[in-house]
Amino acid sequence: MFRKLLIAPLLAFFAGPSLADVTSLEAELLATETQFAATMADRDRAAFVSFLATDVVFTSGTQSLRGRDEVASGWAGYFSDEVAPFLWKPDFSVVLEGGELGLTSGPVFDQDGKRIATFHSVWRRQSSGAWKIVLDRGCPACPE
Repeated sequence: MFRKLLIAPLLAFFAGPSLADVTSLEAELLATETQFAATMADRDRAAFVSFLATDVVFTSGTQSLRGRDEVASGWAGYFSDEVAPFLWKPDFSVVLEGGELGLTSGPVFDQDGKRIATFHSVWRRQSSGAWKIVLDRGCPACPE
């Protein structure tokens, strides 16, 4: 009996988050992506960079920007004007049952509010609980 009492918590620990926990993490990740998107609207490049993992990769077409510094440098021009050249809004998030990786996606809009693309971002949960973006790719707008 004593052995069972010791084993049960260990099994629960290694099993990862429950479905309720995953649902909570998905909501948390959606909120994180929303905050990340706000960095563009707010023209806050430093805040944008703070969401990037050190080993992040952003891809566009056949080109890739690798690492926080390269992405920060490659995206600097998007923060140079007073008005954002585009904005994005997450409308989907999903997290692996282990709670360590998640995906967000949603539409990208031009300055006039016209949908021009769809983004897909992969996030990794840090030991601190914070989410950092590790992969990002945009593509033409998906049909609705």
